Amino acid sequence: MALREGRPTREELAAAVDNLLPDVIAPGLGVLLCGINPGLWSAATGHHFARPGNRFWPALHRSGFTPRQFRPSEQDQLIDLGLGITNLAARATARADELSRDELTAGGAILKSKVERFAPAWLAVLGVTAFRTAFGAQRVRVGPQEQDFGGARLWILPNPSGLNAHFTLDGLAAEFALLREATRQRRVTPRR
Repeated sequence: MALREGRPTREELAAAVDNLLPDVIAPGLGVLLCGINPGLWSAATGHHFARPGNRFWPALHRSGFTPRQFRPSEQDQLIDLGLGITNLAARATARADELSRDELTAGGAILKSKVERFAPAWLAVLGVTAFRTAFGAQRVRVGPQEQDFGGARLWILPNPSGLNAHFTLDGLAAEFALLREATRQRRVTPRR
């Protein structure tokens, strides 16, 4: 898939349905950030969290993970900062609610294998509901989790999509910042 900048055409968005988006990943990362699945804009451009209005890149910067706000096309520079990006489900859709429970469950198994293989210190899943669905974990909430995941410490972050009205950009950045601070500590106590 050719990576591109700018606004995809309607035809490019329609052609992006079911496309796959490669991970930004390397062994031994500090944090592997896991989205739910690529949106059509991301699949059409080849860049994670590419849709204008998605608050991932601003929250990542405001939290202190990046020295400036990266553009989605600069995603590969995250590796040098010890960060990576993957998705719970690989298939691109217009909305995450187009994914089936089976797709999320299967994606969870793939994610676990990926975490075991690449051994990040932390796995941060962006989306409480998707995590609950994929792993049948109904008591999970935003923040650090008691259980590890594939050998990595587990943190749940809010979904940065503009469709998530429960968190403002400042609220998202604050949650990302808590994770950033935790990456500097040995163990973190989950919120109750």
